[in-house]
Amino acid sequence: MNVQDDLIAVDDILQRAISAQRAYESGATQDRYDGAAKAAAWAIMEPTRNKTLAELAVATTGLGNVPDKIIKNHRKTLGLMRDIANAKTCGVVSDDPASGITEIARPVGLVGAVVPSTNPAATPANNIINALKGGNAIIVAPSPKGVASCELLLSYVHAEFDKLSLSHDLVQMLPAPGSKAKTQRMMEGVNRVICTGSQNNVERAQTCGTPAIAVGAGNVTVIIDETADLATTAEKIAASKTFDNATSCSSENAIIVVDSVYDAFVGEMAKAGGALIKDEARVVAKLWPNGHLNRKVVAQDADKMLVELGFAGEVPSNTKFLAVETTGIGPGHPLSGEKLSRVLALYRASNFEAATHTACEILHYMGAGHSIGLHSTDDTRAIALGQSTPTCRVIVNQAHCFATGGAFNNGMPFSLSMGCGSWGGNSIDDNLNWKHFIQTTKIIREIPSVEPAVEDIFADYWAVAGK
Repeated sequence: MNVQDDLIAVDDILQRAISAQRAYESGATQDRYDGAAKAAAWAIMEPTRNKTLAELAVATTGLGNVPDKIIKNHRKTLGLMRDIANAKTCGVVSDDPASGITEIARPVGLVGAVVPSTNPAATPANNIINALKGGNAIIVAPSPKGVASCELLLSYVHAEFDKLSLSHDLVQMLPAPGSKAKTQRMMEGVNRVICTGSQNNVERAQTCGTPAIAVGAGNVTVIIDETADLATTAEKIAASKTFDNATSCSSENAIIVVDSVYDAFVGEMAKAGGALIKDEARVVAKLWPNGHLNRKVVAQDADKMLVELGFAGEVPSNTKFLAVETTGIGPGHPLSGEKLSRVLALYRASNFEAATHTACEILHYMGAGHSIGLHSTDDTRAIALGQSTPTCRVIVNQAHCFATGGAFNNGMPFSLSMGCGSWGGNSIDDNLNWKHFIQTTKIIREIPSVEPAVEDIFADYWAVAGK
């Protein structure tokens, strides 16, 4: 097909989705929306399908590992279903006699979702479920490596739809092979764009002319202070850093340890499988040959990573990840950025204040707005980080990649897409969730006038500054 034929095919998908959404919304009930969301959730959570999707994702993308993807597909979807279980997204959602305002939930219409290869089933499923819960149709634009997983996921969704007599056109994807032209056409033809992925995709989404919700780059930085439980902290970091081979944007990329516990932490980290590497230049040369991330290291198992970086046989047999000592930050120091691999940058700070300064420098270079971690028993330090660092999330005493996108033991919404606020160039500072897939109509009624006297507003100001 030529470019024009490709665009005609996209236009056909758009029109079918628009028609299906209108029918879906017409005479809708909350039960209809909830049933569709559950159908999509079961499509990925059913154990046999989940395993098949995980195996296909690793086989076709070369990223992550099957056991962890099975866990991710299950827990992220189960958590999302918990979050939306009692959410009212159809009909009257609030009625306030005092203000005279009644709010009615409405779909945004047709959603276009650009999704990455790092989570080629879990992220599309999350977007699909949220879209259906809000009464929308959705078109997914997968990355080239994620096409096969997305196609299989949609076949499972449609099989569940058949049980409820729902239209397959409610959930579609751009036909392979993917192209910028197809994605652009889709983004221009939908009512809202959701974009998770490369910053190039984010920029295109936010300049396509359609209202877009995009998320920023991750480069998680974690501070470990002198009050932390070092053994527990090391175990949490090891579990988080190695989960799905560090494909998550919430995987730790840099840790900053205060000087008084540095050596003790390094010892605990070694017990948890983190090998200390002092030769930064050697790692950089192998991890960024010709200035680009080595794809043979990105999101690979520990044994493959160690062979490719040249450390096999030189580190302990229990090594799960590498922690590379460094002091540099910025474009000339790639270890200070996102690595998408089982490699951490390790910084040393004289005290908590110095650690905070280093964290700010790192995030200003890459990852501003996303999240920062703190292992400490001093909660005032968490508040201090929240008031002084360019971040939307301060994750306290938790395994970062499990906590940032929602966990059963914290209050964040389950999501695979984290808004980074103005620091990350995003319109949202929250985890992407069902609220971003609806809008409301307000019924405004007249109420008794509430008009203050000028003196009521300015009396305290006049007392200080005069009139």
